Amino acid sequence: MSQSEKKVTQESAKSAESINKKSKGFSDEERDAMKERAKERKAEERATKNREEGESDVLAKIAEMSEPDRAMATRFHEIIKASAPVLSPKTWYGMPGYAKDGKLVCFFQPAQKFKTRYATIGFNDSANLDEGSLWPVYFALKELNAEVEAKIIALMKKAVG
Repeated sequence: MSQSEKKVTQESAKSAESINKKSKGFSDEERDAMKERAKERKAEERATKNREEGESDVLAKIAEMSEPDRAMATRFHEIIKASAPVLSPKTWYGMPGYAKDGKLVCFFQPAQKFKTRYATIGFNDSANLDEGSLWPVYFALKELNAEVEAKIIALMKKAVG
């Protein structure tokens, strides 16, 4: 290797090293979520998951949560089963998710997942929530009461309608 080739190689290594030092990249929580999603995709590819397996996976993820996330996720799961039985439970990035025809419609993101101050209920683009040019698809959730449950039920019926 010539002197100029060595110099270029050393400069490239230094450049890559400085880029890595400047950029922190993904957080630990984001990396964990991506790893979980990769495992989920592999499981889906290996076998056609039936509804019971998906529900078992979702309930296992809910059981891992701490309170109050666990109680809210459990109730959210019950609401989905009752108000949108067409949706199939499955995990999505390690969170409880619910799909129709293989496409994720909604999910529950616990506050502890990304160390936020509230849990989130989210809807993907396969949910039929469109209203004009702008509509909400994420909802912060601090507690579940009768009023909030009624809003979730209405959203779920519209999302799968």
